[in-house]
Amino acid sequence: MPLPNRSTNYATSAAQSGHLRPATSPSSSRQGGRYTSLTQILDCPSSSATFECAVIFQAEILNRKFPLRGILATFLLLLTLLTATAATQTHRATLSEAILSDDATKQIELVNQLIEAGGDAFVVQALGAWRQGGVFLHETNETRTPFLLDAQTDGEGRAKGIRVADGAPLTDSSGKPLLFAATDLTAADTSSKLRKAIKTVLDLFAIANPDPKMRRDAVVKLGQDQNQEYLQHFEVRLKTETNVDVLKGLYEAMELTRIASDDASVRLAAIQKLSDLRSISSLNFLQELEKNARADTGKYGEETLKAAHSAVIQIQDYMKLGNLFGTAFRGLSLAAVLLVAALGLAITFGLMGVINMAHGEIIMVGAYMAYVTQNFFKSWFGASGIGFDSYFIAALVVSFFVASGVGLILERGVIRFLYKRPLESLLATWGVSLLLQQLFRHIFGAANVQVSSPSWLSGSLVVSDVLFAYNRIFVIGFAVLIVFGTYLLLTRTSLGLQIRAVMQNRAMASCVGVRTDRVNMLTFAFGSGLAGMAGACLSQIGNVGPSLGQNYIVDCFMIVVLGGVGNLVGTVSASIGVGVTDQILQPWLGAVMGKITVLAAIILFLQWRPAGLFVTRSRSLEG
Repeated sequence: MPLPNRSTNYATSAAQSGHLRPATSPSSSRQGGRYTSLTQILDCPSSSATFECAVIFQAEILNRKFPLRGILATFLLLLTLLTATAATQTHRATLSEAILSDDATKQIELVNQLIEAGGDAFVVQALGAWRQGGVFLHETNETRTPFLLDAQTDGEGRAKGIRVADGAPLTDSSGKPLLFAATDLTAADTSSKLRKAIKTVLDLFAIANPDPKMRRDAVVKLGQDQNQEYLQHFEVRLKTETNVDVLKGLYEAMELTRIASDDASVRLAAIQKLSDLRSISSLNFLQELEKNARADTGKYGEETLKAAHSAVIQIQDYMKLGNLFGTAFRGLSLAAVLLVAALGLAITFGLMGVINMAHGEIIMVGAYMAYVTQNFFKSWFGASGIGFDSYFIAALVVSFFVASGVGLILERGVIRFLYKRPLESLLATWGVSLLLQQLFRHIFGAANVQVSSPSWLSGSLVVSDVLFAYNRIFVIGFAVLIVFGTYLLLTRTSLGLQIRAVMQNRAMASCVGVRTDRVNMLTFAFGSGLAGMAGACLSQIGNVGPSLGQNYIVDCFMIVVLGGVGNLVGTVSASIGVGVTDQILQPWLGAVMGKITVLAAIILFLQWRPAGLFVTRSRSLEG
């Protein structure tokens, strides 16, 4: 039944105590400080005000004659709030009883009962304070009250005392809060066993965290402690856990704890299960166990030594296989980046024979356009949400057209005057690259800029402990799409026919009516646009700064020459070869020596096959 009078009194008292704020929107404001918003109820702290808020909301629903479903939902909400409040008060009362108890054994038992209180931040704070000597006792008329000191202090260094039992401040007879100085107080006693029990409870709080990733990390950490006391808590959590990753972590943590058991049968079974799970996190512990068993066979037994050695071998083989797939994926992702970056250069270099040293800076233009687009979307949609997450698709389009415009200006303003003068074109484009670097350094600063990945490109796909980053998967797919689109352009369009004609015989193409200057202009703009999109992709996997292009220009030219000038299939093949080889050599030789080795191998290959992997057939080459 409705409780209008009682709800009004609750609302008034709650507003006076500062637990609630009045509804301010026109649709929810009422006279007399009444509170009608569900958000306000959810904002109530987990104290006595929770019941007041629930009663207010229930009364308002009944007064407004909500449908039966609304009443039932309200009843369930009220029941949940009452249950949560009762559990909170029980946990705090248990903690208060533990602090006041003079029996050390009983204190530990009561502390262990608080394992399910991880959702109450005050209990977590109070336990941590008690362990570090931050809980005190206030004695009045033979009554002892455990309390904490508030974080805020006055000018004299005094702070309010907060009761552990209910979180309310300690007051004198007039209701005025009592102030205490930490230096004048004596902390509640704790023993080493009690502090250890408190630490265990605090550690176990994390395995009930609502975030599965936090639960998984907590379970892994606790398992590495190999504390036998954690086993029963792992088993309890195992019955209610539903997340697959956390379940795997629980199994590994349990078996990792059991390999430290003195029972040989338990130890052997745990070793075998860790081997079956291919638990990479347990490898160091198994290696240490193998070392100890080899040094003291009498203590551990021959069977433990053999089992540990077999488990180490199986896990190491599993890691080698994972590293193989990981290296292949990293090689393919690097090949995709190099392919997108070099594809435009391969077309323009093959068509015009111009050594464009500013190609790297055009890549840089695309990366900075991704940064500008990101900031534009952030100003309109904020730093998160669907609006912001869509910025990268727009950034690819913007990068293509802006980079195409820069390439068009470069071709019309500089390169078209230097087609038959390769050395002058090299020097001129190198000068343009320096100019672009200084221009962007002046506009955006010398430091790298931050380009955030949208949510759908953040994180990794984990398959058999191998990480496949979403942004690199996207780059690989994008490179495939770009190659397919370029192939269609070259083989299925009039512009592509003209490009291939000019590449094979410029003079003959001009004689039959092909406007070679126009083809040069459009091709250079298209190649520059591809470089711009490569820069946008690079912004998701690397740093964006004025020197970005210098890191890729040499690799781009190596790929173009190795694959065969102007050959699409050769460019793809060279990109995969250079990318995978580089990733294979880097772990063994280091990043610098790996690149030097790849460069030396390419030079030796070109001595044997100067035209590259795939030769572009033309009359000039045949002649």
